[in-house]
Amino acid sequence: MARKSSSTPNRGFRVADQIQRDLAELIARELKDRRVGMVTINAVEVTPDYAHAKVFFSLLTGDPVETQAGLDAAAGFLRSGLFKRLHIHTVPTLHFVFDRTTERASDMNALISKAVASRSKDEE
Repeated sequence: MARKSSSTPNRGFRVADQIQRDLAELIARELKDRRVGMVTINAVEVTPDYAHAKVFFSLLTGDPVETQAGLDAAAGFLRSGLFKRLHIHTVPTLHFVFDRTTERASDMNALISKAVASRSKDEE
């Protein structure tokens, strides 16, 4: 019995990882919406009942609001593509969320570089 309860969370992570890989491929190869450009799927969080999935994405270029609208419009198409690929009873409803982590990391790196440059200037 203990084995079953410990494997359940792992299954959720495996399903989320598989959704992430399959969505990235579907978006890159089959999605023709002009609003959706160079999208990276950063993470997927699936509810325990697999009814919903939060899909976190980032962009290389483009407008996050337009891209999210394009992804939301294509959610049904993407979900049906996942249904064909995944071997689970319930394919989750997709909810797209723009992930600002990369943007924030870039800002932090710039601040750190500025502080280091200022400090080395002060030491001279």
